[in-house]
Amino acid sequence: MGSGRGCVGIRGGVNDVRADDDRSLGDLTKQLSRDVSLLVRSEVELAKAEVVARAATMARGVAMLAVGALLALVVLSCLVAAAVAALSLVVDVWLAALIVAAVAATIAAIVSMIGLKALRSAGPPLPLDTVESAKEDLAWVKTRANSSAM
Repeated sequence: MGSGRGCVGIRGGVNDVRADDDRSLGDLTKQLSRDVSLLVRSEVELAKAEVVARAATMARGVAMLAVGALLALVVLSCLVAAAVAALSLVVDVWLAALIVAAVAATIAAIVSMIGLKALRSAGPPLPLDTVESAKEDLAWVKTRANSSAM
C-alpha cells in the first residue's frame, strides 16, 4: 500500500497502476477484482437506466397512439354511417353497407401493413449504447491486463 498508487479519474475512477508501485501481485489482483466488479455494476446500472428511458418513451408513444386510434374510430364510424346513408340513395341499404365495409377493410389492411413496417424499423428496445460501452471497457481491461503482465 505504497504512495505510488493513485486514481487518475479516467474510465469511471478505476485505479491507475504505476511502474513504481510497491504493492504485491495479490494486492494488485484484489484491486483489479474490485475495479472490474465496480465496472460491471456500473454498466448494469447504465443498462437499466437506458432500458427504462427507452421504455418510457415507447410507453408515451403507445399511449398517444391509443388515444389517436380511439378518436379515429369515432370519426371513422361517423364517416361509415354517412357513406352508407349516401350510397343507400343509389342502391339497397344492405348493398351500400357491404360496399363501404369492403372499402374500409382494404384501407385497414394497407394501414396495418404500414404500421407493422414502422414498428419493425424501430428495432428492439435494447440498451445498445451500454452494450457498446461494455465492449469498450472489456477491451480496455484486457489491454491493461496485458500491459501489466509484461
